Amino acid sequence: MISNQILQSTIDGLKTIARVDLCVVDVDGKMVASTTEEMEGCLEPVRAFGESAAESQEVQGNQFFKIYDEQQLEYILVAGGAGENVYMIGKMAAFQIQNLLVAYKERFDKDNFIKNLLLDNLLLVDIYSRAKKLHIQADADRTVMIIEYGESRENNILELVREGFSGNSRDFITAVDENNVIIVKELTENDGGKEIERTAGSISAYLVSNGIADVRISYGTVVKEIKEVSRSYKEAKMAMDVGKIFFDERSIIAYSELGIGRLIYQLPIPLCKMFIREIFGGKSPDEFDEETLTTINKFFENSLNVSETSRQLFIHRNTLVYRLDKLQKSTGLDLRIFEDAITFKIALMVVKYMRYMESFEY
Repeated sequence: MISNQILQSTIDGLKTIARVDLCVVDVDGKMVASTTEEMEGCLEPVRAFGESAAESQEVQGNQFFKIYDEQQLEYILVAGGAGENVYMIGKMAAFQIQNLLVAYKERFDKDNFIKNLLLDNLLLVDIYSRAKKLHIQADADRTVMIIEYGESRENNILELVREGFSGNSRDFITAVDENNVIIVKELTENDGGKEIERTAGSISAYLVSNGIADVRISYGTVVKEIKEVSRSYKEAKMAMDVGKIFFDERSIIAYSELGIGRLIYQLPIPLCKMFIREIFGGKSPDEFDEETLTTINKFFENSLNVSETSRQLFIHRNTLVYRLDKLQKSTGLDLRIFEDAITFKIALMVVKYMRYMESFEY
């Protein structure tokens, strides 16, 4: 079904060109789009025309036309005025809306197919047979991108993304829930990775410029076959979740960039708690004071370089050494030793993951 907004936009455009008022009425006799309020007076004769056998008819000085969707009456178009010119304009408008019905029906079929493909609701044989029927290439490089945005629902984000990024007919823009928009993007052979990054950056900038806050974009790996699209979608979903935990400062994250965070995300919480107890006893690394945590994070940022870390913290080298010695006494881990540093870094990430998961339990 075409949205009333699309119908309104269509007849507004036709009126601008032809200077003839148009009105679209559904089978229940309700006006769904009109270029003038004066057309409301034609609703009663429209109902009678809908029950007649005529395909088109002049009634009370207006031209009436029936519009079908696969032999089922869908709309009645009214062109304001009599005469041959108005009849021709009305006929062309009815033909345009008829073609819109066909186009939107085809898009709905493709959209339905892509949704089921993403959710693994199709058998392998059905994937290829339906792709062939819908003229969707089976063996093409594709990736799945997920767009998540803030709480605002003032705009229809799905339609906004479609409006701005539906130029490539081989891409599919859809949604499986109300929380995000999904793009199944087909890639050129030699520019896959760069193409994804450019597209993600463009989408983010476009949505922010349209007043959409807190835009986050994730994407999975490139797949070669249409049957593997669901895998790229699952990777994109994981990238979105893991990105929020370990890369919260980034608005765009790829599955291939998750690193060890991807492994930690798949650990059961009881195992995480056991690991933290074994390393820190009854303590937790996120219970350290702000100064200690800042020192630890800056030390990791500078690849365990004491001189560079002390310089960036604006403290004397000996002060930093003192802090590291103090940390070693309380935890048993010396961050100047690579193995201890790795253990501590993983522990920090595990605690961050645990805190994130616990936030969903309340």
